[in-house]
Amino acid sequence: MIDMNHPSSAERVEPFRLDVAEADLADLGERLDRTRWPDELPGADWDYGVPLAHLQELARYWRHDYDWRAAEARLNEWPQYTTRIDGARVHFAHIRSPEPGATPLLMTHGWPGSLVEFTHVAGPLTDPARYGGDPADAFHLVLPSIPGFGLSGPTRERGWEPRRVTAAFAELMRRLGYERYGVQGGDWGAAISRELGRTRPEVIGVHLNLLPNGYMAREPGELSGLSPQEAANTRRSWLRFQAWVRDQQGYADIQSTRPQTLAYGLTDSPVGQLAWIAEKFHEWAEHPVDRDLLLTNVMLYWLTATAGSSARIYYERAHADYWGAPPEPSTAPTAVAHFPHDNFVLLKHIAQETNNIVQWTDHDRGGHFPALEEPDLLVDDIRRFFRLLGLGVHN
Repeated sequence: MIDMNHPSSAERVEPFRLDVAEADLADLGERLDRTRWPDELPGADWDYGVPLAHLQELARYWRHDYDWRAAEARLNEWPQYTTRIDGARVHFAHIRSPEPGATPLLMTHGWPGSLVEFTHVAGPLTDPARYGGDPADAFHLVLPSIPGFGLSGPTRERGWEPRRVTAAFAELMRRLGYERYGVQGGDWGAAISRELGRTRPEVIGVHLNLLPNGYMAREPGELSGLSPQEAANTRRSWLRFQAWVRDQQGYADIQSTRPQTLAYGLTDSPVGQLAWIAEKFHEWAEHPVDRDLLLTNVMLYWLTATAGSSARIYYERAHADYWGAPPEPSTAPTAVAHFPHDNFVLLKHIAQETNNIVQWTDHDRGGHFPALEEPDLLVDDIRRFFRLLGLGVHN
């Protein structure tokens, strides 16, 4: 496995390149060859989880056709670094725009994602002119791995819940010399990005493609005062939330209560790790995500043995003293890009109660991973938001 524990001096930012040992790749191949497959009920399809034939084909492709070295080389095209913050190793890509006045933008992934999610958006965001866009829309990108996840893992102590991650990422941006910056995220990245905007005056704007739990569904007992469309969305949101609790919440309950027990199976079995992640990319995306990118994402968890470490953020959040309390209001200018096939129906009238919503876009396609599924829509949404704020190289 990749050694994640090289010591470094306080505040030192060190260059990093992926260079996985051949022995680790050989071990992966041997484990895939020795997979012990379970049985399956006839005609079960996805009702009980990932279908056997689906996973067998994906594992076969991983073993015989997927090219890690090509993926590794592509990742290494991004300048990458590590630093230690609050006792944890923080890995990040730092892709500076050729436009010197570009807006700094911190983009944060979620679970079960990684910075691989930003493969299709990094180029257009940092160098819009090269992709037919306006150079005034350029961003300097900082793409961190959340502590405990992949190349920022494993963490070595309790307490790495979203607010601690928020403080670490604020410190990261300070070390990089960014006095003012925007933030963007979905999933855990949305919780972290919103908290940065709520607590850090240096954050100029918050762009989210998901709202943290507490905004998306409310029991539709009182619909008076809502427009017909808002009332319909509220009913739809509640029904989708109920379906989520019934059919899809199990992974979060396990990771919130027994992440260590789960970690043994996922750390020992590459097919187990693959199934745990591939199911979510199937269920949460509108259309299949490119399987090479899916497998590269899985590799970052497998090679670093961070299945358990990444799951701990669920446990830490569920056991934090603030969990279950009403959301604390944020005055930061906030944009929401709502993709209709994400896990929940987002409700603008609820979001406005505790957020300063200045841009809301209901897109007609896309799911939980818009940077991979609909990169053009996401890039355009981010650009429009920061134009609205009057920021960037326009000035």
